[in-house]
Amino acid sequence: MNRTVITLASVAVACGAAVMISMAQPASPASKPSGIPGYTYGTDKVAKSPLRMKDLDALKRSMLFTDEDIRFLRMSKPILKDQTDAILDVWYGFVASTPELVYFFGNKETGKPEAEYLARVRARFGQWILDTADGNFDQKWLDYQHEIALRHHSTKKNQTDNAPSVPVINYRYIPALTIPVTTTLKPFLANKGASPADVDKMHAAWVKAVLLQAILWGEPYVRDGEF
Repeated sequence: MNRTVITLASVAVACGAAVMISMAQPASPASKPSGIPGYTYGTDKVAKSPLRMKDLDALKRSMLFTDEDIRFLRMSKPILKDQTDAILDVWYGFVASTPELVYFFGNKETGKPEAEYLARVRARFGQWILDTADGNFDQKWLDYQHEIALRHHSTKKNQTDNAPSVPVINYRYIPALTIPVTTTLKPFLANKGASPADVDKMHAAWVKAVLLQAILWGEPYVRDGEF
């Protein structure tokens, strides 16, 4: 593992990431995994996306997101599935070391990070890794992206976890996270003996998949008819 990953993982531990709750075992996105508070993928508790599959397909074409990318996403799942906690340590370490980001998990009165809120989000974030690697970009997945979008936006921020945090995540930080998330993921893709060429292709697929979701999560922030 490279020096960047080691450093960020160390920050995560120093900032209390060790107290975060652990991941549930991977499950099919068709059913809700047990033990993940607020994870509602595929249930009737998910907000319905205003977008349909034709809209998603058009966006994917515009991003050069192909079936080959989906194949390489799915190739990444068995590589990443037992590394999710280590990945989350790195990502949470980056958030904890970046005041502009940890702010969104802070108490709106005191500004101090809300440990329970961070822990509940961490569990869903771990499942998000597996859901992304599934590459099942159907209407249920699209609806859940809209649910996630609303939970970042003032519409539903804090409601899922009853968190006393700030009321919105400013959208500009959401697509910005595409870079640290995908950059720090690449060493994990190389950890199980995949060829350098396959690692590059899996990483490229992840960059597209994360950016695709970051775009979709912007829908509530955009004026009606302009998204």
